[in-house]
Amino acid sequence: MARQSLQEEMTALRERALAAIQAAGDAKSLEEARVEFLGKKGVLTQLLRGMGELPPEERPAVGKWVNALRDELAEALEARRRQLEQAALAARLAEEAVDVTLPGKRPARGSLHPLTRVLREMLDVFTGLGFEVVEGPEVETDYYNFEALNIPRHHPARDMQDTFYITENILLRTQTSPVQIRTMESRRPPVKIVAPGKVYRVDEADATHSPMFHQIEGLLIDKGVTMADLKGTLTAVAHALFGEDRGVRFRPSYFPFTEPSAEVDIECGICRGQGCRFCGGEGWLEILGCGMVHPNVLRMVNYDPEEVGGFAFGMGIERVALLKYGIEDIRLLFESDMRFLQQF
Repeated sequence: MARQSLQEEMTALRERALAAIQAAGDAKSLEEARVEFLGKKGVLTQLLRGMGELPPEERPAVGKWVNALRDELAEALEARRRQLEQAALAARLAEEAVDVTLPGKRPARGSLHPLTRVLREMLDVFTGLGFEVVEGPEVETDYYNFEALNIPRHHPARDMQDTFYITENILLRTQTSPVQIRTMESRRPPVKIVAPGKVYRVDEADATHSPMFHQIEGLLIDKGVTMADLKGTLTAVAHALFGEDRGVRFRPSYFPFTEPSAEVDIECGICRGQGCRFCGGEGWLEILGCGMVHPNVLRMVNYDPEEVGGFAFGMGIERVALLKYGIEDIRLLFESDMRFLQQF
């Protein structure tokens, strides 16, 4: 190869390589240009491998030129890479630019869960009547959950509640009544408390049952407390929660920790006592159980039933929520369906 011809070819190669680098419009095409000219099988590599065919006197000059061109192309590649990065950044900033003169978007605001709303409303009612709010452990002993509440071992009333046992004597509480026992053990009468919290029972989840739900139970112990005090208090609570125009009735019932015992119903708010699908044709809806505290329970906490007495009651918070809002399936309260929760 004549010297003039070799120089012309080398000059053309340089111009072609620099033009390819400058024409690269993105990182992919820039990498393709690098591989074409500087890769292991690139043009410059092949040129170096073919230097053995050149006359000995031309090899130093060609080698020097190839190395200089490699350095020049490497610098051109790096410069072009920075240009492309800066152009991409400028384009992204332009695309993501915020017009501060535009009105802002209000963030979506959450709302209280219906169970929280109902619980707060109930606590407002009870504290307004002078009750103190107390809490206790959800993992309980058999003694506090059953025995101290006049439900000894092998008592048939234990069959009324399917219990999650951890050991023979440790369980997940089936009611918040153990809080009442713990409170009475730690103080002398008068006692006027409500105990809200989670409770657990072995139930299959369906429209009306859940293995975990919430209760609020109340207790009043003092001298001279009568069934009339119980009826007056719970009637006021029912009217505060469901409306002054709703009928309230008491039905005889049985609970091992109260005697006498009763269940409290309110008039169905849909049919007003006439009977409908929501109330099962009864015209009434059960909301809670109650009664006068059994003397045996008082003796278990070293209270003298000849000196003091009182009443106790308990209601499911989910039950109240279902009735207040006309919800027909308790599972909706636990499924976190935003379509349902946004209604509240």
